Amino acid sequence: MDQQYAIAQYHDTAAIIKALDELIKKPIYTIRPDALKRYEEEYYAGKCKKSKEMLDRAVKVIPGGVQHNLAFNYPFPLVFTKAEGAFLHDIDGNRYYDFLQAGGPTLLGSNPTAVREKVIELINNCGPSTGLFHEYECKLAEKISELMPSVEMFRMLNSGTEGAMAAIRVARLATKKKYVLKMGGAYHGWSDQLAYSIRIPGSKWTQAGGVPRHIFKNTGEFFPNDLNDLERKLRLNQFRGGTAAVLIEPVGPESGTRPLDFDFNRGVEKLCRKYGALLIFDEVVTAFRMGPAGAQGYFGVSPDLTVFGKIVAGGYPSAGGLGGKREYMKFLAAGLQGEVKHKKALVGGTMAANPLSCVAGYYTICEIERTNAARKAGQIGDYLVTGLKELIKKYSLPFVVFNQGSIVHLETVGTMHFVIDWKKIWTIPAVMKATAERKTEMEHMGAAYMAEGLVTLAGSRLYTSAAYTAEMVDEALVCFDRVFANVAIKEG
Repeated sequence: MDQQYAIAQYHDTAAIIKALDELIKKPIYTIRPDALKRYEEEYYAGKCKKSKEMLDRAVKVIPGGVQHNLAFNYPFPLVFTKAEGAFLHDIDGNRYYDFLQAGGPTLLGSNPTAVREKVIELINNCGPSTGLFHEYECKLAEKISELMPSVEMFRMLNSGTEGAMAAIRVARLATKKKYVLKMGGAYHGWSDQLAYSIRIPGSKWTQAGGVPRHIFKNTGEFFPNDLNDLERKLRLNQFRGGTAAVLIEPVGPESGTRPLDFDFNRGVEKLCRKYGALLIFDEVVTAFRMGPAGAQGYFGVSPDLTVFGKIVAGGYPSAGGLGGKREYMKFLAAGLQGEVKHKKALVGGTMAANPLSCVAGYYTICEIERTNAARKAGQIGDYLVTGLKELIKKYSLPFVVFNQGSIVHLETVGTMHFVIDWKKIWTIPAVMKATAERKTEMEHMGAAYMAEGLVTLAGSRLYTSAAYTAEMVDEALVCFDRVFANVAIKEG
């Protein structure tokens, strides 16, 4: 595999799935109640007083006290005021190793100088937005197109959610078909039609609060890593309007939490060609983090459309977009169409492609390419996983750890490895109860990590960046060691 890609050696999917299957059958191993109480009293109450004061103010004017889900952490969210390289600092002056990486986009590390200087220059000369055309709109689109061959054209939007919404609208216009199939358990943003079967395969509408059930009449799912199930759904849809698109995360749902076989994406591409459906890759997390050509370059697949988010603005606001082959991207034409007239997908976004986002995205991607950041971050991910496996063995824990380069999964309870089977409807209450119980313990583990100076995504996912060194990871592993030393079987 090309040295620029983040994954040096692909994982053994079957072995990981087997280990996760075994994990959710075992008793829950979690932070001991006495250790959790000590963290709450000594760390959160003792060393995070300013964060707690800020939260007490925020809950009066912000629902839940925070503006987005990543910010909520047990027992209360901390207020972060400084981000630099591999570290975060909170309002009380505490320092943390940043394994959240803003949910994935800061592959270079937080607030890299090379990008920040260009952003400051842009703000001094132009300001963040004009509402009109700017040179870096073109430069960013050219750079993405240069690195990702399937992306012949690129339309900047405000988020990955908007990119996924635009993708299915384009697919329906291009194919004149209506159904969309997504991989069960995957998250493609929070738009109505795609808020289906998120987090847990088979969950259907159960986690889509506020969305009328009939909205999902043209949305279906297939089981991850199961080409036979996908083909059954594609064949069925032939008799009721056809499938406009198959939408997948190329490393597996929830950023690879349920990993896929290496050849799976190629199999999906073959089926899409057979049944006339567009293949949509959701590369919100994997674009440029997997390598210059994203996951599609790594797996050798040519999707028709690619959804972007996060990294196309380098961690700055308005981070999203849709790219793809020219014949499909014409449905997103925002300017003059010329002589050929055709319907256009309904897409808006006044602040999309603002100068600030475009200049940040352009120089971020250039710097990732120049420094081979994806490969460096992937090597750090490998090093972190090796160290975590040694700690898991040291304490004889059932935890499962694996990675797709710089995307690291530390599964302590396997919350998202459950499946809802509607053919066995009597089992659903037990599954929902188990996932809720395990999610609580996952949050407790996350609280312990945070108190030891480790910021993670929900206590189960970690992103590494090129700003990390092996020495930093060794120091972080000492923090993980202190947490694992306080883990035991959950009582009751």
